[in-house]
Amino acid sequence: MALTQPKISDLFAKFLDQQAEAQAEGLSDFDGDEVVPYEAGPVQPLDPKLAWDSASSALGHFGIAAKSMKVPPQWSQVVAQHEPEAALPMCLANFPQMVRNFHVLLQTAQLTDLKPKGGRAIAVGDLVEWARQEHPFPQVLMAAAALRLANQFAEAKLVLERIEAKAPAEYRDVYENERAALAWHEGKSAEALAIWEKQTPSLANRFNRGMARLFLGQSAAARTELAAVVAELPEASAWHHLARLYLTLAR
Repeated sequence: MALTQPKISDLFAKFLDQQAEAQAEGLSDFDGDEVVPYEAGPVQPLDPKLAWDSASSALGHFGIAAKSMKVPPQWSQVVAQHEPEAALPMCLANFPQMVRNFHVLLQTAQLTDLKPKGGRAIAVGDLVEWARQEHPFPQVLMAAAALRLANQFAEAKLVLERIEAKAPAEYRDVYENERAALAWHEGKSAEALAIWEKQTPSLANRFNRGMARLFLGQSAAARTELAAVVAELPEASAWHHLARLYLTLAR
């Protein structure tokens, strides 16, 4: 009988569950400074379809009903070329499987060293041209988010500036979250947290405040936010498992 290759989402969830459970039971491999973690195998390539499902789910965590959005041009290319992340906000275009170099998270003594500092832009001419066109909400927010994912920060900022006055009340918090996420990935972590702190609390907002505080060295405050997120996010969501990992690191 042929063996079926397990999905990366299943492997991701299982790994994070094991780490969180081990930490809760005092059996973690990364207690204090004595850390000798290892990877069970090479980092697997990301599945663009799986990435899209998670990347488009942020709307629901703002209490907005799921809306149909087109996959941006060159999505598969951006997913394949994107470098691993450690400090990942919940927003459009981001997906938890971007956090895949677990040994970096477990071995780094100071999590503040893992904050984004900007990245190498991915060449995505078709995506840039598409994002410059007029799109309805929430598609236009996804356009800006996809540019941010490709590290095309200046282009993403132009889209957000163009639609700032047009954002319907329903999408105002999502818009502000995208503005904060752009600042975060550019390396402007304090500016991003300031935006998140001014937002109306929501599941996505609490995740992002907890994540930001964790990687800004504010572990106690991070635990409060992340514990609430873990309790509320369904276990079927990969974001739940990422929140559990961050909560474990905050302890």
